[in-house]
Amino acid sequence: MPHYTVHLREDALTGREPQLITALTDAVGSVFGPDFGKLVGVDLIGLPPHRRATGGLPQTGPAPQVTLSMREAAYTHPAVPEAPQRLIGAITDAVAGVLGEETRQETLVTLVGVPEGRTGVGGRLV
Repeated sequence: MPHYTVHLREDALTGREPQLITALTDAVGSVFGPDFGKLVGVDLIGLPPHRRATGGLPQTGPAPQVTLSMREAAYTHPAVPEAPQRLIGAITDAVAGVLGEETRQETLVTLVGVPEGRTGVGGRLV
């Protein structure tokens, strides 16, 4: 199951939660197909402005940090060429589309691959 964790300034997030959730879900669907998008989980974590910094300096913009974790094999599936690059582009486009184009340059996307046999739901490996 693909899962997003998104950290950004609370003031940039408030009121945009539904649009951001939809845009991020659609980003995965645009790479792996719409049925895959139905499996996407999203956690949005808003931070007070004084709790976000880069290089020791407080962030002045939303500074979204997006982590997408899913099975490692999805990133190298032969039916989905260049999946990592396509995901990073689609995710960045989704964030900029909701939060504004000015956030594009400060959006950090990290893709995390989970090895098979290392995920569980309801106490069982999936």
